[in-house]
Amino acid sequence: MKKLLLASVVAAAAMLGFAPVRAQQPTIPIIVKDTTSFYWQIVLAGARKAGQDLHVKVPELGTQSESDISGQISILENSVAGKPAAVVVSPTQFAALGKPIDAAAKSVKIIGIDSGADSQAFTSFLTTDNVAGGRAAAEALAQGIGAKNGGKIAGDVALITSLPGVGSLDQRAKGFKEALAKYPGLKLVADKVADGQATTALNIMTDLITANADLKGVFASNLIMAQGAGQAIGENKLQSKIALIGFDNDEKLVKFLSDGVIYALIVQDPYRMGYDGIKTALAASKGEKVAAFVDTGVNTITKENMASARSQELLNPKVK
Repeated sequence: MKKLLLASVVAAAAMLGFAPVRAQQPTIPIIVKDTTSFYWQIVLAGARKAGQDLHVKVPELGTQSESDISGQISILENSVAGKPAAVVVSPTQFAALGKPIDAAAKSVKIIGIDSGADSQAFTSFLTTDNVAGGRAAAEALAQGIGAKNGGKIAGDVALITSLPGVGSLDQRAKGFKEALAKYPGLKLVADKVADGQATTALNIMTDLITANADLKGVFASNLIMAQGAGQAIGENKLQSKIALIGFDNDEKLVKFLSDGVIYALIVQDPYRMGYDGIKTALAASKGEKVAAFVDTGVNTITKENMASARSQELLNPKVK
């Protein structure tokens, strides 16, 4: 009877030109560091799928370079001004994004992903344990050097970091150096910080090759640095001598891995980061209790295990 009455009311409203009122779809923008990067496209794909599944509008925002700090701050401020249900953001720079996030959190729930900021205002923070990722890179580097030198784990190694002051990269460097100390035969002879450009990484790697005859291994701590370092090693045909460890993946890095130019990739789960970021933001916007910190995991992928189902899921995610 109640269903018939409701149907009659809806029909009558339609005849009189009134449309039934529907609940407004919440809006949760996601702001990434670099919309052109494959890694961030995976994050956005996860967020997009969450939006579809949870019936949330998810504006996909970000600058076109991780070095555009002021651009990301402007995007964050404009997003908050639009009065969304919540905001998901990956800060480009730890110190610079602290106060803008503090200010934003006074108006809306802020969910952090991937990289931290100098702020205590995140309602929840979802990230890879980057210290653990750096440790995994050191272990993979030692394994790779041993594999290329008859089991002997000794020689000079180098670290190439993409940009200064980025929380996730600083944490990877910290973990890498901690774990490297377990191997007395390995000596860190160069700790280079670049400007976020693959060509700079190529030049740094070329200089390292020229200056260090005993260079046995390199950790390039993000996707862009691994691209440049891999190109230098490949062009100089040094993959049998130098073990290169990269962080994250795209088509180029997967090809380097398959060809043996890169010994191992330390791979995050960016799709989960994007999906769960939106899911967590929606829950927080409704006043539901959410975890203050979520570790989204880290994986070491080598040529030997890259064909496994889990490796393929991480190396070849669906971004459309």
